Amino acid sequence: MDHNVYLLATDPKNPCRDVIHSRDTRLKVRVYCLDEEQFRPDDDEVQLYGYANSKLFAFETIDIAAEDAIDLVGAIKWYASYIQCPNMEILPEDPRPGRNNIAM
Repeated sequence: MDHNVYLLATDPKNPCRDVIHSRDTRLKVRVYCLDEEQFRPDDDEVQLYGYANSKLFAFETIDIAAEDAIDLVGAIKWYASYIQCPNMEILPEDPRPGRNNIAM
């Protein structure tokens, strides 16, 4: 397994607005706390979801490139470990009732 290095950009004014950066690829992933903010999926990006510490998160790529898509799950797993929830289940669609945005 590759051991990519990830970096985290945080917004001091909004603790739910993290951006994960891969040091080794061009992958960038925006993190949304769905319990605390609105989220409108971008049809041109990939979205995955996960529960951690009783909160639902959405992870959306930023200007995804095909060669970076394979790195997405690794970046989310790194983030889950960072927030001390290493067993986060990564979901391909929004689990909230009435929202079935399947990752493409």
